[in-house]
Amino acid sequence: MTSLVLTLTETLRYKGALGQWSWVLHRITGLGVVLFLVLHVIDTSWAYFYPELYVKAIAVYQSPLFTIGEFALVACVVYHAYNGLRIALIDFKPVWWRHQEKAARYVLIATAVTLVPVFVLMFSHVLKHYQSPDVQVLGLDAVVESQIPFIAGFVIAGFAALLLSAITMAILPKSAAGPKAKPTGSQIERFWWSFMRLSGVLIIPLVFGHLAAMHVLQGVFDMTVAGMTVVGVPVSGDATALWNGINASGTAVEFVGERWNHLLGGVAIWRVFDAALLMLVTIHGFNGLRYVLTDYTSFNPMLKRAAIYLCIMGAVVLLVTGIGALLGTIDQTAVDMAKEATAKLFAP
Repeated sequence: MTSLVLTLTETLRYKGALGQWSWVLHRITGLGVVLFLVLHVIDTSWAYFYPELYVKAIAVYQSPLFTIGEFALVACVVYHAYNGLRIALIDFKPVWWRHQEKAARYVLIATAVTLVPVFVLMFSHVLKHYQSPDVQVLGLDAVVESQIPFIAGFVIAGFAALLLSAITMAILPKSAAGPKAKPTGSQIERFWWSFMRLSGVLIIPLVFGHLAAMHVLQGVFDMTVAGMTVVGVPVSGDATALWNGINASGTAVEFVGERWNHLLGGVAIWRVFDAALLMLVTIHGFNGLRYVLTDYTSFNPMLKRAAIYLCIMGAVVLLVTGIGALLGTIDQTAVDMAKEATAKLFAP
């Protein structure tokens, strides 16, 4: 807690120096991306595991509250990516650190230049949706209620990590668990230092490609438009086929199925793309979360260990869930279940 208070007070007392604010923004935007990552991976996995739940999840994303959150998310991703690239480049050649303040300004400018046209295109999707005469919107109470399971999951995971930490501390010898224990794992930390910079660079084209396809060229509102072509999937000549590049049912489940079942040279390219993005972002994101949490729990060995366990558990759950869904098959039955769930969701 002392570390957290010190961070806040020193940041406010720092009189707006750009280096400090860049550090703070990098952490805030990273935490925002990790939070959405958890929701997004679990929700998207429902397209395969629980089609009915995925229908409601997309309806939640199409609500005004989450629409505002989508704009905030994109801003977080863009800034975090550019600033991460700045950090990786300067760390690659430390002599460049004398230019870090100028580089931080360039990051802010690049972020603004990127976001202006992106937000214009995203807002065009919002306007088109709400100008539709048959638009259907979930109430705020339903949106808030839908997030209760996630909040409960976070709380349970936190308690589980604390319990596991307490058990571990009780089993380990005091010399190994105490605050005066000899530091170990420096080679592992050097590996993670290098991994964060390399993965941060590799993630940029993947995550920008995902944002372009799923938030700019098409948006969450387009996922439930019947007859809409699916971005990144060419329309086939067989209009009777289920996977023909067109979301005939107007369900988000069929939208995801069109992408995941599209083959190029016998390879499900969007499954491969999403798998690469999932693995890199999950490991990068939760290791970054570990850095943040351990910074603010270093005063208590049990809390620090619990923070590490929490990050490991979160990463494992997301990877298993996401990869499990990517390896599954979305079929006509799932689409039919989604159509029925859509009709029930907005039934008078």
